[in-house]
Amino acid sequence: MLIAEKENETVITEFIFLGLGNPDELQPFLFLLFLVIYLVTLTGNLLIIVLVAADEHLHTPMYFFLGNLSCLETCYSSTILPKMLTSLLTGDRMITVSCCLTQYYFFGCCIAIETFLLAAMSYDRYLAICRPLFYTSIMNRRFCFQLIAGAWINGLIVNSIVVFLLAQLSFCGSNIIDHYLCDLTPLEKLTCRDPTLFKLIVLLLSFIFTIPPFLLTFSSYISIIASIITIQSTIGRQKAFSTCSSHLMVVCLFYGTLIIVYMFRDTPTMRYLNKVFSIFYTILTPLANPLIYTLRNKEVHKALRRVLMKFTIVLGNCP
Repeated sequence: MLIAEKENETVITEFIFLGLGNPDELQPFLFLLFLVIYLVTLTGNLLIIVLVAADEHLHTPMYFFLGNLSCLETCYSSTILPKMLTSLLTGDRMITVSCCLTQYYFFGCCIAIETFLLAAMSYDRYLAICRPLFYTSIMNRRFCFQLIAGAWINGLIVNSIVVFLLAQLSFCGSNIIDHYLCDLTPLEKLTCRDPTLFKLIVLLLSFIFTIPPFLLTFSSYISIIASIITIQSTIGRQKAFSTCSSHLMVVCLFYGTLIIVYMFRDTPTMRYLNKVFSIFYTILTPLANPLIYTLRNKEVHKALRRVLMKFTIVLGNCP
């Protein structure tokens, strides 16, 4: 009987996204909305990358991490939004299994790398506020490069393992993905084999590679807040908090929605809410990063004016 069932299985070669479940009449509006979000996200993050690279005043650990985060967010948005925009514009929600696994690989890498980047940025702010005398000696150029290299290498390795194991499961039966992207949970439900062992391995990898950076981020901000509270002057407290408030907002937005999506029980109601909350960390967080860091950051404003002035001078000297 088991052999017969296996023989009758139809191997899936393509998936169909259900998307956000939006009516057809809303698709033109959603296309324009997400297109604007994508363009603003790319423009904002690329602007930060250019400013960090071009202005020597921003050649500090904090802005080095911010430039890497902007690079990551550009990759993040470009992994998800182009396919989503194509589906909204043409109505074609098909994606091949290989393209789906590729999208999940880069999507998963972006999540894993961002957890390490946020941890590195929180540790940088911890040293700057709680251990200022040791900041320069610890957060040197070599250590910054090691943190960044570790973030990217660990993210790429862990997701290579996960995607390799996921591809071994094969897919059959329904080819409907109740999401707007290839995520792990909906893909697990479409596998032919029992995914219990796969889930255990993923849980172990998640614990090893995501819990430590989360705990480092959490403990860093506990120490930062405790140090800020002990500062006597109001101006001193405001200045100390202003240096980390932008990063804290991004951390809360990213981890808050991520925990809701992946930690709560999978029910029909939560399944729809999870898609809504997924928009926050997959689409809105890359959009919010440049807005939060540029609108509230005087150093970035000054760097933008300096770069524009240099650009104007160069144009003025052209024959």
